[in-house]
Amino acid sequence: MVCRPVRLAWLLIFLTLYGCAKTPLNNPYPKGEGNENILYSVFSERPKHLDPAQSYSSNEITFTGQIYEPPFQYHYLKRPYALIPLTAKQVPSPVYLDAEGNGLAGDPPSEAVAWSHYDIEIQQGIRYQPHPAFAQDAESRFLYHDLNEDALGRIETLGDFPETGTRELIAEDYVYQIKRLAHPKIHSPIYGFMSAYIVGLGELGAALQEAIQNLAADKNAFLDLREFSLPGAEVIDRYRYRIKLKGKYPQFPYWLAMPFFAPIPHEADRFYSQAGLMKKNITLDWYPIGTGPYMLTVNNPNRQMVMLRNPNFHGEAYPDEGAPGDAKAGLLADAGKPLPFIDKVVFSLEKEGIPVWNKFLQGYYDSAGISSDSFDQAVRLSSGGDAALTEEMSGKGISLLTSTATTTFYMAVNMLDPVLGGYTESARKLRQALAIAIDQEESIAIFRNGRGIAMQGPLPPGIFGYREGKEGINPWVYDWIDEQPKRKPIEAARQLLAEAGYPGGRELKSGKPLVIHFDTTGTGPEVKANFDWMRKQFEKLQIQLVVRNTDYNRFQDKMLKGTAQLFQWGWNADYPDPENFFFLLYGPNAKVGKNGENPANYANPRFDALFDQMKSMENGPLRQTLIDEMVQIVRDDAPWISGFHPKQFGLYHAWYGNTKPNLMANNTLKYTKVDPLLREAKRREWNRPQWGPLVVLGTLLVLGTVPAITSYRRKERGDGRAPLKKSSSTKGPGGDFSC
Repeated sequence: MVCRPVRLAWLLIFLTLYGCAKTPLNNPYPKGEGNENILYSVFSERPKHLDPAQSYSSNEITFTGQIYEPPFQYHYLKRPYALIPLTAKQVPSPVYLDAEGNGLAGDPPSEAVAWSHYDIEIQQGIRYQPHPAFAQDAESRFLYHDLNEDALGRIETLGDFPETGTRELIAEDYVYQIKRLAHPKIHSPIYGFMSAYIVGLGELGAALQEAIQNLAADKNAFLDLREFSLPGAEVIDRYRYRIKLKGKYPQFPYWLAMPFFAPIPHEADRFYSQAGLMKKNITLDWYPIGTGPYMLTVNNPNRQMVMLRNPNFHGEAYPDEGAPGDAKAGLLADAGKPLPFIDKVVFSLEKEGIPVWNKFLQGYYDSAGISSDSFDQAVRLSSGGDAALTEEMSGKGISLLTSTATTTFYMAVNMLDPVLGGYTESARKLRQALAIAIDQEESIAIFRNGRGIAMQGPLPPGIFGYREGKEGINPWVYDWIDEQPKRKPIEAARQLLAEAGYPGGRELKSGKPLVIHFDTTGTGPEVKANFDWMRKQFEKLQIQLVVRNTDYNRFQDKMLKGTAQLFQWGWNADYPDPENFFFLLYGPNAKVGKNGENPANYANPRFDALFDQMKSMENGPLRQTLIDEMVQIVRDDAPWISGFHPKQFGLYHAWYGNTKPNLMANNTLKYTKVDPLLREAKRREWNRPQWGPLVVLGTLLVLGTVPAITSYRRKERGDGRAPLKKSSSTKGPGGDFSC
């Protein structure tokens, strides 16, 4: 008979080999999900706001963009970016009126326009996701709008409500949301800005503040915004509403593609206003309600967030046209097919980049970005700087997509500073010399793995007015050689520095060395390396750079008071229009004294006049001419001495389809598709256990117990003698044991 330890060893081998054919042991998802139409992604920090009146962060719009539906959206494939209807029937043209209310034809100058009207008609038959706020009894009374203590005691999450309902989207819901922007308890980040344009929005805010104070004693009082008028947002009929603006603001339709202007039904506002629900964190900020293709069903920001297909979604078709090359790239293969393609989206919390990268390589995340740590493993750069996948990535069928973000990171000077600031010829030449010396291409290569392009002006690629090629370079910093820009030699910077009155990096009159202070909040080893690199750039001109590192609050205080000298800043486009970048240099938007978005405190009267003219114009040759002049003014004055536009690198598995970066749209999840069968096959292939070493080790461990068991049996018999050659059998609770 065979020794029992040997039988155990064979059983171990059998079980391990049996396990090879099953789901990989490292699969982090529930068993049985492998073949389902699910997208797996990540999030790194808790979304703070999911209320569309408050949400303004990129990590929040990942969710709100799929749930809420403003009237307009961006075409997924077309470039340049184009607004198209979403819930609206069409994107309306503005109606311009003079001060007497008379219509103005064409594209009138901004000074002639007193009012702008946008009449928006929405599609019929659109319905909200299932939600308890709409649930009614047989007499059409709302079930959950006035919950008592007993009912509240049975509710912990939104899913605890046994009944849900829905209703049709109407124009009043859009007007209601616009009024919510003025609600004092919501603190919408765009309230102040929009009050300058939407007629009566500021006055509504004051009226709501007074009404809240009058209701302060009643904690369950509901402030129904339908009872307050807003001249700038009025219902025309069931499916039409009008927005009225002060003056002319052609960029306003871009705002109507953001969740800020998505509909909120008054039933939801009433439902979520109950104090008992707010105590349980059952609020609009936690449980969105929308008409979009997805609805949030799990909100556990410490672990996972899940969105499911909205069963009431009104439907939409995949685009049947796009940009040149889209058809060849296979991006029109699903033209006309109903959206969305994916049934469920699972976002898992990952605070560190390494787990994300490892799980992506194992096939457990469908796409991933590339961190600096994993860049060399994923991408190789040619001598010309072109990016391509490594053989390891290509062998897995992974694809790489790159795009230049509509973002500008820049190093700016405080134009109020007595040394670097000002508008004298000496100050300009000093800043221009620094612009040449700071080798932005080298910085991008060292600290960003080549992921970026050096700034030539305030506008990034993809924004109207941006110039390509020779006519797009900054002539103070670059020469055009061999059909590409080449940074001027350092001797040119030294010459400008001498002309500015600082030959050899010393003040001409006193002979004192020029010392420049760089104000920052950066910390960590990578930041220190960046500071060391920056000092070397200034050393080329024999200028001393002193880094003044402070906490964020102290840094903000310096910016508000204008005591910073040199600093870094950044801006990401809210909408694809040059106005959204040029206003960062507009004098009235200065940080000092106005707390505006012009941290350089730059003020050039000619630039400001051109901005006032350009911002209200439609895109066209005349607007391009004004933009060209504005860009040249900024290059001459050099309030921004250096900067770059980052490149985004995305990796996508072979089962991930319809992928095209869209830097303006925030609702692109509905276009994405996956092949779950291919994904499951690759997961098994890539995560097949290497059982050989474990089997050997396990067998040795089991067999190694034989001497111990033999010794133990001897002691039980009490004779201590060697075992007889003839085997003896002993019965026990485990069956036969033979040695």
